[in-house]
Amino acid sequence: MLRQPKTPLSDLTVLGLESSCDDTAAAVVRDCTGEPPEIMSSVVFGQTDLHADFGGVVPEIAARAHVEKLDLAAEEALHRAGLALSEVDAIAVTAGPGLIGGVLSGVMLAKGLSAGSGKPLIGINHLAGHALTPRLTDGIGFPYLMLLVSGGHCQFLLVESPDKYHRLGGTIDDAPGEAFDKTAKLLGLRQPGGPAVQAMAETGDPDRFGFPRPMLDRPGCDMSFSGLKTALLRARDGLIAEQGGLRREDLADLCAGFQRAVADVLAEKSHRALAEARQGGAPLTAFCVAGGVAANTELRARLVALAEEANLPFVAPPLSLCTDNGAMIAWAGLELFRLGHRSNMSLSARPRWPLDTSQPALLGSGKKGAKA
Repeated sequence: MLRQPKTPLSDLTVLGLESSCDDTAAAVVRDCTGEPPEIMSSVVFGQTDLHADFGGVVPEIAARAHVEKLDLAAEEALHRAGLALSEVDAIAVTAGPGLIGGVLSGVMLAKGLSAGSGKPLIGINHLAGHALTPRLTDGIGFPYLMLLVSGGHCQFLLVESPDKYHRLGGTIDDAPGEAFDKTAKLLGLRQPGGPAVQAMAETGDPDRFGFPRPMLDRPGCDMSFSGLKTALLRARDGLIAEQGGLRREDLADLCAGFQRAVADVLAEKSHRALAEARQGGAPLTAFCVAGGVAANTELRARLVALAEEANLPFVAPPLSLCTDNGAMIAWAGLELFRLGHRSNMSLSARPRWPLDTSQPALLGSGKKGAKA
């Protein structure tokens, strides 16, 4: 990414495009001096029905759907905002990390729009979009602690500026959202797994099964959820072998126990992350959470209590801005645009793109770089 002199704090309007997984999204965000930011439009075309029969997102199907819908989403976002493309100041697009077919679709459309209109292009790290959303919704200042907890990612980030992040820890295998989806699939529940598991857990006994709390016996803020999923699989198979099948009560208890274990791990690791973030000396402005798993009521209640204990505001954007959307990409683009960030036509789609490149990769590295 190129770096130019900072743009004066003037009124800015940015079109944002998002296509990193299974939501095709576009939005227009405006920020005027002295006024709260405005989401002028937000369009999201979901793909849940396309992937429902497969128990998860199929990358090839997702990529084709993005190709069919991205230009329509951008056109609709501009229409709802009452603007022509010539009236926006820049075009921001998710350039990674994500499923490469979808990311490539977004980058190519953004390049075409930029070349055709002459508007500046800004490649955005998808994780930065989530991490900066609390500034769009609540106007909080730096630094703040962000727990990004979604289907594909789980990290603790100390957010110091729009282009400076310090990762305190993260998952070394499955993200919580992925673990919820796999749990739902193992138990024959519908997708997406998070809401299905939560609904089933409401009538369950979380203490019936002794599920592990992985990595709580180790220092630091890193997490693991793969072993928890395996423990649930063994408990399920044990019940089937013992009684020939699963009763609804069994399903409820399995879901409740799994959900409680995830909440326990995330709450304890959040406690540690808050303590570590405060060691730097600068007072935190808030404890924030974003990502689809942030909608889980048990987890949210635990995190709210933790923030109160730490005497910090708890900030969780509305669910529509916790899941993947174009507004968060437009906002991240707007913030980076003001700092002088620009991309050119060499912008590449990246399946892997860690926010904090100073930290060792959580999931190892390959020819294409660090995975997370």
